[in-house]
Amino acid sequence: MHPRLLKTFLAVTRSRNITRAAEAVHLAQSSVSDQIQALEAELGATLFTRTKSGLELTPAGLALKPIAEDLLRLDGEARAAVQAAAGSTSGQVTIGALETIASARLAPWLPGFQAGHPDITVRMKVAGSGALLRQLEDGEIDVAFCFERRDVGKNAADERFARRMIAAELLVLVEAPGQGSAEHGLATLATMRFVATEPGCIYRHMFDTAFAEVGVVAPKLAAEVGSIGAIARLVAAGAGLGLVPRLAVTDAIARGDIVEMPWPGRLRTAPLAMIWRRRRVQPPALKQLLTAARDTLVPVPPLARAGSGPESANRSKALFANNS
Repeated sequence: MHPRLLKTFLAVTRSRNITRAAEAVHLAQSSVSDQIQALEAELGATLFTRTKSGLELTPAGLALKPIAEDLLRLDGEARAAVQAAAGSTSGQVTIGALETIASARLAPWLPGFQAGHPDITVRMKVAGSGALLRQLEDGEIDVAFCFERRDVGKNAADERFARRMIAAELLVLVEAPGQGSAEHGLATLATMRFVATEPGCIYRHMFDTAFAEVGVVAPKLAAEVGSIGAIARLVAAGAGLGLVPRLAVTDAIARGDIVEMPWPGRLRTAPLAMIWRRRRVQPPALKQLLTAARDTLVPVPPLARAGSGPESANRSKALFANNS
C-alpha cells in the first residue's frame, strides 16, 4: 500500500466527500476516485459506501483506518530519521495558528526565522482552535499556535501531542473613547453590555471564565461575532465593552479607536502554547522551528496607555517576564 494511496484514503474518510478530499490533498476529483479504486483493488474489498449524508466507511474501511494512520506516522518518522542521520536541515513546515496569533505574533517573527533558515519552507494555515487540533491530528499541519483553555488538566490533555507554553498574553478590558473609563467592580461590569465571540471559541471561554471564577454571572451580550477584529470595531462604535487578548487590539489602542480600562482584581492572562505531535524522531526542519519559537518568539511589550500609569505597565512587564 503506497503512502500516497493511504493519505488519499484518510482524506476521504475525514471529509466523506470526494470533492473536499481532492481539495485537501491537492488532486483532481478523478485522481482521488482512481486512487480509492486502486486501493480497493489491491485489498480486494470495498472501503466506502455512499449514503445520503456522504461517503461512509464499510467494515473493511473501518478496519483499515487506524492501520493507515499508523503506517503514515511510521512513514513520516522513517523519513525524519533518515534526514536527521544524513544531517539534513532542509524541509517544509506547516504552521497552524489562530488569526490573532498569526497576524500579531507570527507575522513579525517569521521573516527573521526564514532569514536564518533559508533552506526551510514555511507554510501557514489560519483556523479556530478546534480546527487546528483536528488538522494537527490529521497531519495537515506540523505545529499549532493557539491559546489553551485553563480547565484542560494535564491528565485530560491528548497524550499524542506535546505542548509548551511560550507566553502569557494579557487580557484587557476595552471600550469606546469618551465613555468615562471609570473603574468598576466585577458585579457592576456584569450589568454592562459586552461584545464577545460565539460559544465554543477559545476567546468566548476566556470571557465566560473571567466572571465565573469569581462567582459572578457573565453579562448579557450586545452581540456575538466571529473575530476579534470585529469585536474591536463594534466596541469602537459603542456597541459594548470587550474583554480580549491585548495583542489582538494593540494597534486599535495605539490609534485611539478603543481605550483600555482597568480590570478589577488580579491581572488576567491567556496561555499561548505551541502544540505538536509526539514522534520518536522529529523532522529536522520542524525541530529547528520549535527550538527557534521557544527561544525567540517572545511576548510583545505592552503599550503605555492613557490612564494606565507606570505601575500598571510595570506589572504587565513583570507578568510577561515571569511567564515567557
